[in-house]
Amino acid sequence: MTEIVSKSSDQTNGVLDMELLHIDVLEEEEEEEDVLQGAPEREHASFSKNVLRKQRHWERKLAARKSKRKEEKLRKKLNRHSEGVEQRHLTKRVLKAVTKERLAEARSGGHKVCVDLGVSHRMSDKETSRLAAQLRRLYGANKRASKPFHLFLTSFREDSRLLAECVRMNAGFLNYAMERTERSCLDIFPPERVVYLSPDAEEALERVDHDDVYVLGGLVDESVQKTLSLSRAKELGVRAARLPIDEHMQKMPNGKNFHSKILAINQVFDIMLTVSHTGSWTHALDKCFPRGKGYVVAQHGDNSDAGATIKT
Repeated sequence: MTEIVSKSSDQTNGVLDMELLHIDVLEEEEEEEDVLQGAPEREHASFSKNVLRKQRHWERKLAARKSKRKEEKLRKKLNRHSEGVEQRHLTKRVLKAVTKERLAEARSGGHKVCVDLGVSHRMSDKETSRLAAQLRRLYGANKRASKPFHLFLTSFREDSRLLAECVRMNAGFLNYAMERTERSCLDIFPPERVVYLSPDAEEALERVDHDDVYVLGGLVDESVQKTLSLSRAKELGVRAARLPIDEHMQKMPNGKNFHSKILAINQVFDIMLTVSHTGSWTHALDKCFPRGKGYVVAQHGDNSDAGATIKT
């Protein structure tokens, strides 16, 4: 009786072991099947990531091209318009490219204005610093102009105090888009085309001629010595002319009874730049002549602006 029970128990345990073994085999087979089925899915997922990565890269390239084309259109549009076009909506990169292109065009065919620095060594340290600041303002006005001038700094010695002061005071001065040379203006231009601007000249400048070279005396003189620029013109043997202030302006009464026609070189430059754009001496003097000098534009009955011819 006991033997029968033992045999039954052994048989039962054997059956259980077989069933457990069968279950383990089934689980292993299912795991292998899952692995085989998952491999294509992972391969597909990897392939999809590569496609998406390439697609995103291509989309970024298209967006960059579109942005570049848009900026190019804006740049061309700005070039076609005058100074009245609003520039605040343009990016700095576009404005920089536009300015660079305009200055390059001026250097190849713009009106020529020269700053003669042949007597800059006569100035004191304070006067030298003031002249360096005026040159910065002059260059800034030219950069902002829709039709800038072709600028020359002549008789500008590389070992001068003025150059050292310009570099110290004006960031990027050595990279300014203008000609800087130790040569005289007469070494570059024919004397018959040179017009030296001086407030002491007898002849009034009637027109801005594209073929002429207009020279500004690069000198700050706090002692206000008269005829310095006129003497320099005679020394060079070139024609001297003054801005037509007497022809278009009149003295304005003021408490100090102060009236002066002596202007900084950047102020003379602003007037010349405005005349070249508008063709009007009256407008240029009204806009650029400092009020503190004691002069205002005269009111002509016929609103004429004689002598403002711009020959290009």
